[in-house]
Amino acid sequence: QVQLVESGGGLVQPGGSLRPSCAASRSDFSITAMSWYRQAPGNQRELVAVISSSNYINYADSVKGRFTISRDDAKNTIYLQMHSLKPEDTAVYYCTAFRFGTYYWGKGTLVTVSS
Repeated sequence: QVQLVESGGGLVQPGGSLRPSCAASRSDFSITAMSWYRQAPGNQRELVAVISSSNYINYADSVKGRFTISRDDAKNTIYLQMHSLKPEDTAVYYCTAFRFGTYYWGKGTLVTVSS
């Protein structure tokens, strides 16, 4: 089992920045990848960014150049640094962990981009 707890969402103006984080309950090497998804009202959940245990990283086209995913293994935490935020980035952001063929999900953190 893996428990994931997201934090760091909030309200920000267009053009602003936020850095949500996700803390995992496990510190071993059985988690092969972690990622951020988001879901806006009325939309399907979409993959935003992924980082693997071998440091493979990928981003959705809509966030390339604006978002950066990173991890701190000492804290069992991943981050999503978001810059140049747009109203269309408004969504609940979820953290996931992939371990032994199973995806684990956090409860999400709300990011609202509005003036």
